[in-house]
Order: sequence, then structure tokens, then C-alpha cells
Amino acid sequence: MAAIRVASTSFTIRASTSPSSSFSSSYYNFSASVFTKFGFGLSYPTTPLSSWRGKRMAHSITRAALGLTEPKKIDPPKIAFSAKEIDLVEWKGDILAVGVTEKDMERDENSAFKNVILQKLDLHLGGLLSEASSEEDFTGKAGQSTVLRLPSVGSKRVGLIGLGTPSARTAYRSLGESVAAAAKSSRASNVAITLASSEGIAAELKPSTASAIATGAILGTFDDNRFKSESKKPALQSIDIIGLGIGPEIEKKLKYAEDVCSGIILGKELVNAPANVLTPGVLAEEATRIASDHSDVFTVKILDVEQCKELKMGSYLAVGAASSNPPHFIHLCYKPPGGTVRTKLALVGKGLTFDCGGYNIKTGPGSMIELMKFDMGGSAAVLGAAKSLGKIKPDGVEVHFIVAACENMISGTGMRPGDILTASNGKTIEVNNTDAEGRLTLADALIYACNQGADKIVDLATLSGACIVALGPSIAGVFTPNDDLAEEMSIASENSGEKLWRLPLEETYWESMKSGVADMVNTGGRQGGSITAALFLKQFVDENVQWMHIDMAGPVWNDKKKSATGFGVSTLVEWVVKNSS
Repeated sequence: MAAIRVASTSFTIRASTSPSSSFSSSYYNFSASVFTKFGFGLSYPTTPLSSWRGKRMAHSITRAALGLTEPKKIDPPKIAFSAKEIDLVEWKGDILAVGVTEKDMERDENSAFKNVILQKLDLHLGGLLSEASSEEDFTGKAGQSTVLRLPSVGSKRVGLIGLGTPSARTAYRSLGESVAAAAKSSRASNVAITLASSEGIAAELKPSTASAIATGAILGTFDDNRFKSESKKPALQSIDIIGLGIGPEIEKKLKYAEDVCSGIILGKELVNAPANVLTPGVLAEEATRIASDHSDVFTVKILDVEQCKELKMGSYLAVGAASSNPPHFIHLCYKPPGGTVRTKLALVGKGLTFDCGGYNIKTGPGSMIELMKFDMGGSAAVLGAAKSLGKIKPDGVEVHFIVAACENMISGTGMRPGDILTASNGKTIEVNNTDAEGRLTLADALIYACNQGADKIVDLATLSGACIVALGPSIAGVFTPNDDLAEEMSIASENSGEKLWRLPLEETYWESMKSGVADMVNTGGRQGGSITAALFLKQFVDENVQWMHIDMAGPVWNDKKKSATGFGVSTLVEWVVKNSS
């Protein structure tokens, strides 16, 4: 991620079946030749180094992880969801949670609840609900909660969870997360969730509301403890969603939420995994595992260095040239079970499993070098979406999931400032900053995606610190010359609850990207850095293809929780499913 500063190779893959880790090592056999330091950008002829004949490359993947770190096997949350229409006071279990708005908490002249559901529940509890909410000044604002322990009634605990004035899916997802937190602290195994004003929700919106609650509950239950010496297994086993309807439509939506969450959890795990564990080779193994788990709809192709060289991917290969962990170009292809394809899509994710900045090394406060394991957040979103779509199996759409995985490191074989690289479409790039490496990998990945015949391409990348400065930590920047595609993705993000904001592709800014000795440089000036980065990518996309770039440098990571967010997965899934219909 760019920071802002004040001959042939054959290999075989056998995926490990070891239960110890979701990122356990694969076994690779290489017969390899590599580029001399004079030719890694494919601007010059290359000469094989016979002394490398597979030894160093094979060793770099099969060796134990640096630090002898091996992630523990952590099973994702397994929660049984049921949609029910029953009387709240008759429900028996560990926690009965009621989502309430500020309007729901209004009282009459006798300080009694006006809301019918709360009236009934308070009467059943002998006025304790009204008394406790008054004493704790609970008004139903978003983020507020109050939980009563009631061992003498059917529910061991009854909680009120504030929704504020909900107008979006995020409010109901937050409700699910809050209930999951309460279940964790009390070690509850069965929970019921309802809304005090569920009758005010339109019938056609109730299934999606239930889906949002379920999503929040699943993700709120999940803790990535793979690298902790001690951890507790989640106690939550079942959730009843009451008052939002019953039947096949809501059951379908709940199943959809579970499928999407499986991809979001994978995305979180990939980003959270440190670079000494998640190398480009291990990322390729994860793609192989997805294809194996859903072999009815997926095929996978992993290209090694020499195969990428044959495709003239000089821009991508230059970035990974300094690392002892070789690049792996990942191509997953989804084809619908019905066989009929109406639309071809491509999702391209930036896959820098670690980025030190190269010779323009990241230094000083704000460089975030210690967090550069998350520079593969785009690939995590793409592979997470692939996992979810392998479960959902949408019809009518073919999807290509493409990741040019590598590390940006420093060594005598690495690219240098001033080097000229040649991308696979023949365009030349003068490297004026080795820390603007993500766009170099994406250049060849976008060309490859166009060559697959994609009608629409979306790339996701933690590309620029400039986008964080512009939009902050919670919003991703969107760049596209196509208004229809922008509208499609806007609808998808509204449904997913993830925040996107369209930014301009100001063509006049391209002037700063011109080189005196090549077709372009890889960075412009400090001003408008995220825009010039998007303009750079545009040079490698066919004019007849609808294309969008999403800069997710901000929302990939939650600083408060010190953990990955899984950003991008649910929006991509929504977009693909919408295109399938």
C-alpha cells in the first residue's frame, strides 16, 4: 500500500489434510528457473540460475513458519437459527433479548410503557423491566443495553438492546452483535431475539431484517483465537428469532446469512494471519481448498513464476522478485451448476501478503509497517466471496476470482526506484516509488481478467493511504467511469451495510503520471493520490469492459478491536447474486 509521508516451471500441489490449521503448509515440488536481477521486470532477456533449480523456492514454502508459529484449528460458530411466531412470555431459555427504538421506550403519564410488547413483558416481570430501565436511564439509544437476571421465570435473563432510530441494515446487525456479546459474558447456550416494534416493519423487509440480526450474531460470536495460547469455545448454540415471520422465505434468508458469514470469517482469518504464516503459497492453498470443497462449481489454476513469465507479467513479477517466498498467481473460476451463463464477472483482489515498501521502505510514525499483513485485504475479500458463493451457487453467472499474490521485500534481486517494467499488455512503467507496488501487481491481474472475457471487472485493494485521509477508517473509495456499474455496487453495499463512496476519475490528473522514458510512472504527486492510483489501473483495462476499483485501505482493519473486519465480502456476494438474476 502506498503510504503518505509528511524457461518453464512445473509444480505439483498436494493440499495438506492436517487438522491443526486452516493455513497448514502445502507440499510443493518445483523445477524452477528465475530471473536475473537484470530482467525481473521483463524489460530485458533473462537467464536461468541453475543453482536455484527448485531448492530455494521449495524450501521457502515447506519450511516451518518463522518463529515456529502454527495456528490452532478453530471451528467457526455453529448456531442453529429458527424463525418462530410465539408469545414472548412463554419462551424459555437463557436470554430473551428485545431490540427497542427510542420511540418504543416512550412512557405514558403513569410511567408505563406505551409499546404493547414492552407492556406485556413488563407485566409478566412484575414491573421490573420498567423499574430497571428508569434507574439505568435506558432510553433505547443505539449502543445502550440493560440485562436483568431473572432465575424465577422462564427466561434466565431478559435484555433490552437499544436500536436508536434504525433506518439501515446495520442497526439490526448491531443488535445481533450485542446479543452475541451478552451470550458470551453469561455463557448462554440458547437465546431468543425479537423487536418491540416488529409489526411496524413491512412484510417484505422482515426476512432481510432477520438475516441482518443473524449475521450480527454469527460474527459477534466469532473470535479469532488461533494464535492465542488459551481460548474459550463459544457456548451459544441456538437462536430463535421471534415475530419476524415464518416459512421458506425467512429460512432461505437465514441460510443466506450463514453462507455469507462463512466467507466473512475466512476473510477475517486471512487478514489476521501474520505474514510468517500466510505466505503467497499458503494463500494459493486456501484458493485450492475452496475449489476442492466446492468442486461441482469451481476450478482452480495456480500459476508459478515461469508460467507468469510466459504471459509476460513483468509488472507483477517485479514486485515479488526480492522475496524468498515466490509469487503465486491465483485464478479460481466459478461456473453455475445449471451451465447457462448470461454474464461473466471478474473479481480481482490485491494479494500482498506483506509489504515493507521495498527500497522506499516504510519508516516512521504512520507508515503502518507493523500492519502490512493486511495489504492482502483485497484478496481476502475476493476469496471470502468465493467461499460464500460456492455455498450459495447462483445461476446464470460465471465469476473469475483473480489474485496476483506476492511479497514486497528488499534484497539484491528486488526492483529499484528508476527501474522500467513491462506489463503483459506491453505498456512500460517507470518505478519512481517501490512502495506503490500494489498497482503494479493489479496491472497484470486486470489484463489477465480482461483476457478471460469478463463483461464486468471489480478490483479491491488496500491501495492508498490517501484514501484513508480522504474518507477515514470506515468508508471505501469507489472509482469507475461507468454509472450503471456504480449504481449496481451502491445497491449491493446498501444491502450489505458496508460503506462505499464514489470518487472522481479526474483525467487531468494523469499529467502527473507521465514519464520521460516510459509510458508512465507508478505514482503521481502527493495530492489526489487515490485518484492517480485509480487512473493508473485504468490503463490496464479494456475500454469495452465495465470496470470498478474499490480502495479499501481504511475499512480493512478495526483499530479499536485490533482485528480484521472482513470488509468487502458481503458486498461482493450481493453484487454477484444480483447479476445472476
